[in-house]
Amino acid sequence: MTGYLTTHVLDTARGMPAAGLAIDLYRIDGETRTHLCNVVTNEDGRTDAPILPQAEFRPGTYELVFHAGAYLDAVGVPPESPRFLDLVPLRFGMSEAAHYHVPLLLSPFGYSTYRGS
Repeated sequence: MTGYLTTHVLDTARGMPAAGLAIDLYRIDGETRTHLCNVVTNEDGRTDAPILPQAEFRPGTYELVFHAGAYLDAVGVPPESPRFLDLVPLRFGMSEAAHYHVPLLLSPFGYSTYRGS
């Protein structure tokens, strides 16, 4: 089996998928942070394809950066200056060729994540 990475975002304050939320993926090698791609969630709060496909997978440290502030602005959450949550970075390791699913449960004032299936 070859590894790959998926994600999805749920807007827990609104009780629905977070559609239209931008996500950046980075690979971390020591002090070097390399941008791999930018994707936007679909109507189901997921990406249309794995954010890191099998052909590009290799074990290591990665970071997903969720553009929560822009999403909250777009769905009409009253703005703050500065917004409590803007960019939400999640840094994690993938140690073996497997399916890694890293979702984000988001509200204007908090978030959580876990390794899903």
